[in-house]
Amino acid sequence: MIRHIEFANLCNFRDVGGYAAKDGQTVRWQRLYRADSLGLLAGDDLTAFQALRVRNVIDLRHPFEVDRNGRVPEAEGRLYQNLPIEGRPWDVASYDARTDLARWLADRYLEVSEDGVANLRTALETVARADNAPVVVHCAAGKDRTGVLTALVLALAGVSEDDIVADYALTGLATERFVAGWRRRHGDVDLWPGFGLAPPEAMRFFLADLATRHGSVEKYVTETLALSSDAVGELRAHLLTEPTAQG
Repeated sequence: MIRHIEFANLCNFRDVGGYAAKDGQTVRWQRLYRADSLGLLAGDDLTAFQALRVRNVIDLRHPFEVDRNGRVPEAEGRLYQNLPIEGRPWDVASYDARTDLARWLADRYLEVSEDGVANLRTALETVARADNAPVVVHCAAGKDRTGVLTALVLALAGVSEDDIVADYALTGLATERFVAGWRRRHGDVDLWPGFGLAPPEAMRFFLADLATRHGSVEKYVTETLALSSDAVGELRAHLLTEPTAQG
């Protein structure tokens, strides 16, 4: 199953549909997309993006990243929200290559879950509304911040942990192109060892950490983020297919 949608300049644009949930349901296709920076859209890429008829774009980057690298082009009928969820800057310069990268990334994701509460809630409320779809969630690489939010959505939808981890790890298929594109735009400079990598265990550690700290991912969303039960119900109603009839 190929989830990546091909663009010339984007490396990690993909559909989050098709995952199995409970009661024989699956996540609907063409309702939620995840991506790297939409500031790279131009020419044929922009035409292909417009054909998806995206109604909402959730940009999880810092405002300075938006100013520096651009945002999705404006279009009538498409809502754009800049909802940064990263609080503490990542001190990648101090990263020790002998450290377990998956564990280090999971710790950063847990910080995002603590620092980005208000904007994570707003993002989930946006995804939950049926009339907002299709929605694209993105950051710079479409891996870390996008990975956290997408994991929360899939967990609420009842997707298994293994599939949430596998969805996160699919970024690995785009890593080589992403690194090459970054070097082309910024020069051949040294990159930290974890740049562009998405080890599966990073997401598995993060989900386990949320469950340990809050009781479950859903409790984190409903109690810490304070997402309403109505919003959770609406998210499931429009993102999931009808339950399989029991015979």
